Parts: sequence; structure tokens; C-alpha cells
Amino acid sequence: MARGSSGSSPAPDAAPARRGFLRRRGGGDGAPKKQGRVAQLRAVFTMTRKADPALPWWMLLGFFGPVALGVAIGAAVDHPYYVLVLSVPLGFLLATFILARRAERAAYTQIAGQPGAVGAALTSLRRGWNVDQEPVAFDQRTQDLVFRAVGRPGVVLVTEGPLPRVNRLADAERKKTARLLPNVPVTVLHAGDGADQVPLQKLNSKLSRMRPAISKQEVSEVSRRLRALGGVRPPIPKGVDPTRVRPDRKAMRGR
Repeated sequence: MARGSSGSSPAPDAAPARRGFLRRRGGGDGAPKKQGRVAQLRAVFTMTRKADPALPWWMLLGFFGPVALGVAIGAAVDHPYYVLVLSVPLGFLLATFILARRAERAAYTQIAGQPGAVGAALTSLRRGWNVDQEPVAFDQRTQDLVFRAVGRPGVVLVTEGPLPRVNRLADAERKKTARLLPNVPVTVLHAGDGADQVPLQKLNSKLSRMRPAISKQEVSEVSRRLRALGGVRPPIPKGVDPTRVRPDRKAMRGR
């Protein structure tokens, strides 16, 4: 499990959004091997500019703002060249920071609304989180999904779908998880742009700001327990599209 508690391949619905998100974030199979830093910045700039035409102007403002301020301060203290040398690297760093933030925003915008977008966004969580690559609950009829992340705040279930419809699916998964782990906090977050939902681009920061409730050792133990208990996960064969799963009717009749 690469930062996730499931070793299976991601469901096909979530795979396109996840692969595209990782490629835009500079990771995954789509990232060129042995690509230099300048080439990476150029590729990120080209991609982001297509989705955000105002990017060059913001980067120019980020660069020349500190430079102009440095020139003014240098003239005031009678050391213009010394302050200018210091302000140019600062301007470059600020312009690079603006590029990174707007590139991230563009990536989230492009995957928003695609099936599996929440799972793709959760893959960029920082260390300390174990994220299931496949949804832990789904509704075959409505295609609503519930993803799970385990970290020091406990178990966090993140829904993908409109409220209140997906809330019923998440509530059932929350109760199931609470029965299995009665001493571990279980939190439900709803991803989306509506009321009482967390925007996709703010989802990871929301999880990162949650207050710790269990230790790092308990995080590993909880993840192992959830992996070992097959009843926690929906009956999705590895690599099978959950929207096309058909129940085994003979098994349902007890044969």
C-alpha cells in the first residue's frame, strides 16, 4: 500500500482522475524520468497557463514586487545593489510559489466532477495518513462513493456525491467502522462545493488540521485491522468497476 491500506489496483472509475491528478502534480506514471528542474517548471507552467491564462501576470507581479521594494529600500539606505542582489532571489521564490499554488488549483479544477476525484485528491496527503486507493463503500445505482483515510485524527470517511443522498451511505459505513473500532474516532467529511461540504482543493488541508486523537503506532494498528477485516470493504473484486458489479444470486440464496 502506497500510503494506503489497500494493495489492490484502483477501480477503473477512479483511475483516470487519479492518474491525471498525479501527472499534473508531477508524480505517477506520467512523470518524465530524469527530468531537470527547469524542464519541470516549464512543463508545469505550460499546463497551468492553459487552465489559468492570468498566471504569467501573477508570476510577474510576484517577481517584480520584491525587486521593486528592494530597489526602494536600497535607495533609502544608500546600498541599492546590495539590496537588489537579495531581492532578486526572493522575487524568484515568490514567483515559483505562485506557480505551485495556481498549478495545484488548476489540477483540482480539472479533476473536479470526475468519478474518483476525491480518491485522486487524497493521494497527495502528507505522511502520516493511510489512504485506501479504492472506495470503501459505493452505491451502484447512484455511483456515490465513500473513501477512507486513517491518520492520527482517527478514521476519516470522505464522501463523493450530493447531499443528503450520500450521507446515508456514509452513515452506514461510519456505524460499521465504529462497531469494529469502538475506541477510535470516526469522522465523516463531505467533499463538494455545496453547503456543509469541503471544496476539493481544501480537502487535504482540512484533514491535516484535524486534531490528533491516536498515536502513530495506533494508526498502523488500525490500518492493519481494517485491511484484515474483509467485512469492512465492499465486495469489489480487484480492478473491477464498482458500477458494473453484479451480485452472486446463488450465494444470496444460500447455495
